[in-house]
Amino acid sequence: MYHGEARPTWLTGQIEGGTVDNFPDFMKSPANKIATSSQSTPGVEGYVFDGADGSQMAFWTCRESAVSAPHVHEYDEYFVVVQGCYTLIIDGKRIPVRAGEEYFIPSGVWHGGEPVAGTRTIHAFGGRRAERVQPG
Repeated sequence: MYHGEARPTWLTGQIEGGTVDNFPDFMKSPANKIATSSQSTPGVEGYVFDGADGSQMAFWTCRESAVSAPHVHEYDEYFVVVQGCYTLIIDGKRIPVRAGEEYFIPSGVWHGGEPVAGTRTIHAFGGRRAERVQPG
């Protein structure tokens, strides 16, 4: 696409070999950063966006391999793994969800997981899941 040409400055450091290794800066506004108290997984950085209907989209990057504490929601959850692997754990069953794969978790289902370092995921929640970091 940019053979023999200088890459535009907005692409510099964002695309290598056709892949992106981090969510773009505009998706990581401090105003949308998820509070640690709303995280089920240690060592995770997340950002949230609200839908007009009360639903939320969250973008998470796992900096280190970790364990997500078992939890349950009163609304459905859908997620896709963008990079890495998130091993979902439901009823003791381990379900590896790898880059490019997706999973639907109905409301009321207890679940946890084990993301490996470098895993990035995008989640859609049918309700309010995450609170933002409070300014100040």
